[in-house]
Amino acid sequence: MMKNLTPSDAKLNITLVRSVAGRTPAQRETVRSLGLKRIGHTVERTADAVTVGMVNKVKHLVEVEEAK
Repeated sequence: MMKNLTPSDAKLNITLVRSVAGRTPAQRETVRSLGLKRIGHTVERTADAVTVGMVNKVKHLVEVEEAK
C-alpha cells in the first residue's frame, strides 16, 4: 500500500482486500463508490482529490498501487 497518498495526475489500481461485512454504512458506500464489488476486485482510477479522499477513508480495506 502506498503511504501518504496525495492527489496527482497518476492512475491508481485499487484492490479490495478485506470484507466490508461489519463495517459502517459510510465505509460500505465508499467502497461501492470506488467501483469495488468483491474481495480481489481491482479498478483503475485517476488520483484526483475525490478518489484519494475515498481511498484514505477505507485504506484499511484496500490495497493501492500506482498503475503503469
